[in-house]
Amino acid sequence: MLKQTPLHAIHRAAGARMVDFGGWDMPVHYGSQIEEHHAVRRAAGMFDVSHMLAIDIEPREIAGGESGVRDFLRFALANNVDKLTVPGKALYSCLLRPDGGVLDDLIVYFLREDWFRLVVNAGTADKDLAWLGALVAERAPGLKLIPRRDLAMIAVQGPRARELVWAVLPEARAATESLKPFNAVLIGDHLIARTGYTGEDGFEIMLPAVGAVEFWQALVAAGVKACGLGARDTLRLEAGMNLYGQDMDEAVNPLESGLAWTVDMTSPRDFVGKTALTAAHPVRQLAALVLQDQGGILRSHQLVRTSHGDGEVTSGSYSPTLSRSIALARLPGGSAPGDIVQVEVRGKPLAARVVKPPFVRHGKSLID
Repeated sequence: MLKQTPLHAIHRAAGARMVDFGGWDMPVHYGSQIEEHHAVRRAAGMFDVSHMLAIDIEPREIAGGESGVRDFLRFALANNVDKLTVPGKALYSCLLRPDGGVLDDLIVYFLREDWFRLVVNAGTADKDLAWLGALVAERAPGLKLIPRRDLAMIAVQGPRARELVWAVLPEARAATESLKPFNAVLIGDHLIARTGYTGEDGFEIMLPAVGAVEFWQALVAAGVKACGLGARDTLRLEAGMNLYGQDMDEAVNPLESGLAWTVDMTSPRDFVGKTALTAAHPVRQLAALVLQDQGGILRSHQLVRTSHGDGEVTSGSYSPTLSRSIALARLPGGSAPGDIVQVEVRGKPLAARVVKPPFVRHGKSLID
């Protein structure tokens, strides 16, 4: 049986088309995926992301000073949590295997020296918990992992997102009006983060599951459009953001997935996968493509022929903002923006141009 978020009944009542997404019964759209996409780019839309898992990491016993949580995460994550010096600051990182393969991508929040929170992907949550649990048992038995399935998560995104959240939570305005991107603040039992997966401004809000329906309904009444996973995917692709299981996975390392910026190789600390990455010699790179020819849509696993060898589309779709097909693709080293490549679309080679991601930011095209 598929898992359900606290908002499942609301989605059904609104007539959403539901699909199996990583073992969860989730809304893919509520009628028009294109309209939902444009709502986020032009005003404000919201997504139920409660299928993702928040994991709190804390010491088993109250301890003064160093709790051991930061030291554990220094080793567990590819990015360096020593960058998190202010409570509420967030960091994007990969969770790696010893051979450098990507187990998951996640966000880590620094809330207190004895309290960090990870937010991991739904489809990898059980795997991540098992991996982290084994690592804790081996290196930091004084810590505990707390899966927070008592929380719901709602992402409100778009140029009017913050304004409309404040209309529903006026008490949050003072604490979040000057909040910088990739920072969060606790307001009562709500963690409000200025983060997202769309290339637009907005908040991702974690709150008690028991209050999720009321909060969702208040946002709808304020004018926020309910959006499904279909629009979330086209928005994140336009923003040049990776999707786990497509643009990276356990078979590839972050250096070949456009994620070298999330790996801190300069600090002296050791971390899982560092030895493998130090010895790695990447021969592929993640690049962005814009279809030049008409009559086709770029999709995952399509063959890409370049002057440097063959590559493969990892994520592809029609871009509602640009009115053309776009993709991320893993290409041979040497491929560069401006190159024209050939993509096999239903047995027919179609021309595509290599560009630098992202394609769209804050509703504006970044490509010619």
